[in-house]
Amino acid sequence: MKIIATVLIFCVVISSHFASVEPQIDCYDACSTACVQPNTRLMQRCDRKCQIKCGPDSKVDGHLG
Repeated sequence: MKIIATVLIFCVVISSHFASVEPQIDCYDACSTACVQPNTRLMQRCDRKCQIKCGPDSKVDGHLG
């Protein structure tokens, strides 16, 4: 019983040292995920539209769920 309690305390102490990092989702990544199609021409067209829509260094605003 003491071993189980020791292991649980050890796990709690170790888990408190892990830092959670917020995911960095950019506009292009969010847009290009929807471009998956069997036709490569349409996929390239969609990808190009995402490049134009998002531009360099743009971030997604709002809720993505």
